[in-house]
Amino acid sequence: MLKRYFLNNKKRNFSTASIWIKGGSNLDSIGKKGVNKILSSLITRGCEGFNNYTLSEYIDSYGAELNQEVFEDGISISIKSLNEHFSKLFPLLDLIINKPNLLEIEFQKVKKSSIDFIKKDKENPFSICFEKWRRIVYSNHPYAFNTNGNLNDVLKITYEDVLLEFKNFKNRDKYLISNNLEINGVSIETLEKKSLKEKSRPINHNLTPSNRFDFNNNDTNQTIIMLGNQTCSRGSFEYLPLKVLESYLSYGMSAALFKLFREKNGITYDLGVYYPIRSGNAPFLVYFSVSNQKALFAFELLSTLWKDLLLNPLIDAEIFLAKEKLKGSFLLGNQSLDEILLRKIQLISYGLGSISGLDLNSKIDEISSLDILKLTNKYFSKPFLSISGNKKICLEISKRWEKNF
Repeated sequence: MLKRYFLNNKKRNFSTASIWIKGGSNLDSIGKKGVNKILSSLITRGCEGFNNYTLSEYIDSYGAELNQEVFEDGISISIKSLNEHFSKLFPLLDLIINKPNLLEIEFQKVKKSSIDFIKKDKENPFSICFEKWRRIVYSNHPYAFNTNGNLNDVLKITYEDVLLEFKNFKNRDKYLISNNLEINGVSIETLEKKSLKEKSRPINHNLTPSNRFDFNNNDTNQTIIMLGNQTCSRGSFEYLPLKVLESYLSYGMSAALFKLFREKNGITYDLGVYYPIRSGNAPFLVYFSVSNQKALFAFELLSTLWKDLLLNPLIDAEIFLAKEKLKGSFLLGNQSLDEILLRKIQLISYGLGSISGLDLNSKIDEISSLDILKLTNKYFSKPFLSISGNKKICLEISKRWEKNF
């Protein structure tokens, strides 16, 4: 069943329509990790009345865009064009979703592309480090796996596997949103008052430090460190306090991570916080890379910062600045129509309605330093650590990890 919504925005000279299909890589079955990524790519390579080439040529002739992406919780397929061409292109979404060609020759191309991408990703130490972090944090949970799948599984996925997955795909809930009123949907404004709700609880990991640690040996002069844990769903009342913490740690040059690692010590060239929207327990991790010569010192700095977050509440000036930066980031996120529509339809599929800007700011203003301190102790007192670097350095950090965490 397809539910339709529209965002009444008449200021744009272009229209976008996005379909969110509930269930993405989290529905990949055991031994078939990557099947939904292959299916998502395949259904956009031709539909009733169009083969792969004629579909591409038809879309290009109107200067339009067709995009698809697989997430842990869903699949997004969107089309974008100037307003005057939208009526000619919008029907393609229905054909792509309901009447794709699913040709075996195209399946072979998509499968090869997935295999090539996974192989290339394995050359990226950041990707390797993150994959190991996810595995120890989520164990056998669907969030433990890359949305692209793993190489062993993808190599074994057959054309018949994808056809079977499409039968499942047809029965999933689907949500469409557009800024064009021609879609005859429900106004998104009628859902603005819907409140956030608790949807999941964190898994209680009673693990020793050695079971919360993993590393990958690489031969470069780069050490990558990732530290964090799984937290709450987007529907939780804890989401916004954690966003304030993310802002405090990583937003701009006034952020705690930037000041500690770059401004004061000048030792990192890539650092930040990863905290995406999820319908289940979202990951929250601090990541950075340093030279091997500075790796031990950087880990000690991070350990000190982490313990401070567990013991001491943010001072008034820190939490005020973090809140203002967070509000600004939400305003920045509202400049792109594509981002707005994807975010809103994603929340609707989670059973949530987005809240107005005024209500959002009000909720942010209510967050206290004590709220954040409670959450750091709830989620981060037993964090998980993943490292990619020189084996000797990794083992030395492991000893310090065992002692400090």
